[in-house]
Amino acid sequence: MGIGLTTDHRDLEAAVRRFAERRVSARAADHREFWDDLATQGLLGLHLPEEHGGQGFGPPELAVVLEVLGERCAPGPFLPTMIASAVIAEWGTEKLRAELLPLLADGSLTAAVALPETSQEGLALGEPDAGVLLVPVDGRWAVLRSADVTVRAVTGLDLTRGLVHVSADAVSEDRVLPGVTSATVRDVIAVLAGAEACGVAAWAVTTAAEYARTRVQFGRPIGQFQGVKHKCAAMLVALEQARAAVWDAARAVEDGHGARIAAAGAAVLAPDAAVRCAADAIQVLGGIGYTFEHDAHLYYRRALSLRALVGDPGVWAGQVTRLAMAGDRRELEPDLPDEAVPLRQRIHAEAARLGALDPAERRTGFASGGWMMPHLPEPWGRAAAPLEQVIIQQEFRHLGRPNLGIAAWAVPSIARYGTREQQDRFIPGTLRGEFVWCQLFSEPGAGSDLASLSTKAVRAEGGWLISGQKIWTSLAQYAHWAICLARTDPDAPKHEGITYFLVDMSSPGVEVRPLKEINGDEIFNQVFLDDVFVPDSLVVGEPGQGWRVARDTLSHERVSLGDSWGPGSQHGDIVRHLGKVGALRESQLEEAGRLYAEGHAISALGLRVTLARLEGTDSGAGSSVRKLLGMGQAQRVSEFCWSLDPSDPHWSRMILTTRAFTIGGGTTEVQLNIIGERALGLPRDP
Repeated sequence: MGIGLTTDHRDLEAAVRRFAERRVSARAADHREFWDDLATQGLLGLHLPEEHGGQGFGPPELAVVLEVLGERCAPGPFLPTMIASAVIAEWGTEKLRAELLPLLADGSLTAAVALPETSQEGLALGEPDAGVLLVPVDGRWAVLRSADVTVRAVTGLDLTRGLVHVSADAVSEDRVLPGVTSATVRDVIAVLAGAEACGVAAWAVTTAAEYARTRVQFGRPIGQFQGVKHKCAAMLVALEQARAAVWDAARAVEDGHGARIAAAGAAVLAPDAAVRCAADAIQVLGGIGYTFEHDAHLYYRRALSLRALVGDPGVWAGQVTRLAMAGDRRELEPDLPDEAVPLRQRIHAEAARLGALDPAERRTGFASGGWMMPHLPEPWGRAAAPLEQVIIQQEFRHLGRPNLGIAAWAVPSIARYGTREQQDRFIPGTLRGEFVWCQLFSEPGAGSDLASLSTKAVRAEGGWLISGQKIWTSLAQYAHWAICLARTDPDAPKHEGITYFLVDMSSPGVEVRPLKEINGDEIFNQVFLDDVFVPDSLVVGEPGQGWRVARDTLSHERVSLGDSWGPGSQHGDIVRHLGKVGALRESQLEEAGRLYAEGHAISALGLRVTLARLEGTDSGAGSSVRKLLGMGQAQRVSEFCWSLDPSDPHWSRMILTTRAFTIGGGTTEVQLNIIGERALGLPRDP
């Protein structure tokens, strides 16, 4: 999904894309070929007030347009013109707004913007014929007309966009923007250039994936080779993280809450994502990608130029840390429609009633009211639509609903595929906390390739005898029941002939051996099954069709919207820890800021998934990307926080505990395969 999420934003994106595909090309000899059309479409004044010839929209809508034009590597001064007009609209005097904004909106004038981060004074992004120049003069930012300055063209890396040197001897007071500093301009650039950077990265991801699907080497599409597949998937991950950061920064600028730290986070992530994706696209394309005739180098040049315009990501990362430590925050909560108000009132009253009960009664109340898993159908859940799920998560947050563990995966599959007897026997008691579940899926010889299991079940009178070995079974030593896969037809194809069983962990023939982990815990276990009898009444679904049920089980970690924008990153932990360790080196501030920006983007990505569901639209690869990013980020945060104080027992433990995160529940490599195949359509390895 692109930067925009709402139906209106997606309609805008589609309209601009249709226009851009007809009229805008990175190879256009002159931007004036389509500049008037941009004005006619209302895109030059999209974000400007209506009284000054604009459309009256805001930064989120402008970000949507910039991303689409970034995908086309649109030549010319669109970006600097948007930056200059946005700054003038927000901080310009009424005289400057009335004089310049109508001309910028109708295309009569284009703008150039000085690069705040360059060491070469006077460099500006824009064309030599720019009529408006946003530049610093004697420490103050001013809006000058071309007659007030000397402009000469400079050869830049980006062949599709101008670079100029601007010099001005003096500036009259009526051209100065009151209160505008280099930091002000930098923040605007970070958000708008970040949006264009997302478009560059999106083109690179699409182009690389399309090529990997069709280019054949050694008799196979190169997208089947894991090295290529993982590179393309990692490109998409970087893109989606950047999109989340830029999307939230644009919203922050519009609502005025946490705009500085959100803009800094976008500056850390988006330009780097564009450079990485553009470079990796050339790598996937191979020789053809290195030719002048292919557009790939134009996008790579654009990405590098955008990063130079935004400024050193390390400096921005240091700013993120300083802002966070000073208390700057960007809280992430979904904006809900008007119909949420009466629904919230009812749910709030129920939460208050349950909160007044003692813990034992409260758990029963959670279960009987359908609050444990509200997305389940009645009578076990509330058949809650996405909006209700979000409100329940918000209103019940302080009550601390119990963690169901593996039961959160087992119960929905029993509800969907189980018999009425199985549903009545297991679901209510599980929701009340009477049953603990474990999962007998993984095996020593199969790992994440669950369908390659060797555990077998053979027919016996009234049921089945299961024999085999399972491993990495969380909490098996405490579990009452297990969901188990076993092969019942050895002659069937790989994903057929598998049956889904419910196994009583107290049955004769079940042996549990705990595995001591590197942090000293014993959560994982080996489980040995020696002719364990399971009656026919405990087969879920049809015999031989267990893979379908298993896929349903594995999907349920993404069904509920309960925590999709909440915990999932540890960037708040960084700030709390930094306050305890004293003075930090600049390199440590930068590393902390990058981790914080990445973590905030993970949370923003979760919020985007939630909002997409509320809109009734597809969230794309958002859930998979968020899971992959969260696993790695937890490890990096633990390593960093421990490095600041190796004597801290909490981080000494976490640095070991989180090492399992990129293994359990599907390794990083498996997740990259899933993203590459399901999100990018890359071919599976046969």
